[in-house]
Amino acid sequence: MHNPTSSLLVTLTAALAALPAADAAIYTKNSPVLQLNAKTYDKLIAKSNYTSIVEFYAPWCGHCQNLKPAYEKAAKNLEGLAKVAAIDCDDDANKPFCGSMGVQGFPTLKIVRPGKKYGKPVVEDYQGQRTAGAISEAVSSKINNHVTRVSDKDLDSFLGGDKPKAILFTKKGTTSALIRSIAIEFLDVISVAQIRDKEKAAVEKFGIKDFPTLVLVPGDGQEPILYNGELVKKDMVKFLSQAAQPNPDPAPDNGKASKAKSNGAKSKKSKSTETVKEEPTAEPESASEAAESAIPSIVPIDTITSLEKLTEECLAPKSHTCILVFTPGEAGEKAVDSLSHLNTKYVHGGRHTFPIISIPSDSEAASTVPKALGLSDEVNLIAINTRRNWWRQYQGDFSLHSVENWVDTIRMGEGAKKKLPEDFNAEPKAEGAKEEATQATDPEPEVETEAP
Repeated sequence: MHNPTSSLLVTLTAALAALPAADAAIYTKNSPVLQLNAKTYDKLIAKSNYTSIVEFYAPWCGHCQNLKPAYEKAAKNLEGLAKVAAIDCDDDANKPFCGSMGVQGFPTLKIVRPGKKYGKPVVEDYQGQRTAGAISEAVSSKINNHVTRVSDKDLDSFLGGDKPKAILFTKKGTTSALIRSIAIEFLDVISVAQIRDKEKAAVEKFGIKDFPTLVLVPGDGQEPILYNGELVKKDMVKFLSQAAQPNPDPAPDNGKASKAKSNGAKSKKSKSTETVKEEPTAEPESASEAAESAIPSIVPIDTITSLEKLTEECLAPKSHTCILVFTPGEAGEKAVDSLSHLNTKYVHGGRHTFPIISIPSDSEAASTVPKALGLSDEVNLIAINTRRNWWRQYQGDFSLHSVENWVDTIRMGEGAKKKLPEDFNAEPKAEGAKEEATQATDPEPEVETEAP
C-alpha cells in the first residue's frame, strides 16, 4: 500500500541532500584561491618571499559568499605575482589563530608581505573596494621591490662580480609587478635591474633595439644573452634558470635561518620601504623585538597606474576628496616621501583622512587629469572632489611641514577652490548646494560578526 507520508519524507530528504552544506568551505580544491589553516599559514604565507592577501571568512557569511567571484578573479589576475589565500575562521581549529590576527568580523582581508625579519611579515588591513580590480591593484602595489634602478654612471658597479644578473631595458620609470616578482623569484640568486631607454651608454653596450627587452648576464665572464620571448613570467623564469635556479616556495625546512639573514641584509639595500607596524604572530617576541616593532614605520601612500582604478577611486561622479600627486620619474620622490610621512602620522594617530595617491606620470592613470586641468609636466600635487565639482593645486616646496599645512586647510574646508572644467567627467554641482567639509566620509566595508 502506498504511504504518502513516506514518499514525502523521501522527497524532502533528497532535496535537503542536494542543498550545499551551510558550513561547507566557500572555496573548493579547484579554486585559484590558496586554502590555508592555522598550521599552514606560517609556512605558506608568513615565511614566503611573496606578498599575499588573506581572506578571513566564515561559510555562513553572506558578504563572504558575495565576495567569492571577485576574489577568485583577483587570484587569477595575480597568479605568479602574489598569493591570494583564504582561511575558514568558523573551523574550531582555526578560531584561536583568527583571533590572534585581530579578526573581528567577516570577511576581513589582510595584505601580508615579507618584513625585515624572516618569518615576521608586515600585516596590513585591506580597506579598499571589494572588486577584483581594486584588490589586484592594491596587492600589486605592495609587492616588495628588489629591483635595482641602474643608470649609465653606475652600470659598471652593478655588473661587477661573478653573480648572474638580469636587466630589463624599458621606456618606463616605474617597476612593474612582473619584474618585481621575477626579482623575488631569484632573490639572492640573480641580481635584477631595470634600465631606462634614456641611458644611452647602457643601451648601446648591450645592443638594445626594442623596448622592453630582457637581458641575462650569466656571470663568470660569459656573454650576455637577449631574451626573445614574450614577457610572461613562466617563460622568463625558464630563460633565467639557465644561469641559476629560482628559490623554492614554500622554502624547505633546512637552511631557513641563514637565508633569512641574507634576505634581511638585502632588504636594507632595496629601495622598497617598510610599511605599517608589524602585527604580533602566534609566537611571542623578545623584549628587543617588541621595542623595535613599537617604532612607527613609514606607511607609504598608494600608487595607482590604471586609469580604470583611478576613476573608480577618485574620478567617479560621486567620488569624495582625493589627494593626487603626479610624479614624473624620480623628480617626484620628495613629494611622495612627504606625503608618506604625513600618511604615517594620520594612520598611527588614528586620524581618518581622504585617500592620498601617487600616480606615475608615465602611467595610463596620468593620461587624462593633468591634460584636462592644464597641468605642466612637472610634479603636480592636487586635491580633487568630483562629487562637489572642485579641485585645488598645491603651490610651494614639498617639505613635510608645507604639505601638511596645505592638506589641513583642505580637511578644514578652507581655502579657494577651482571649478572643474565643464567637459571633465564629474557630476554637476547642484544649484544652491552648500559647500561641505572635504574630509572623507565614505562608509567602511560591511562585515558580519556572528552566524545568523
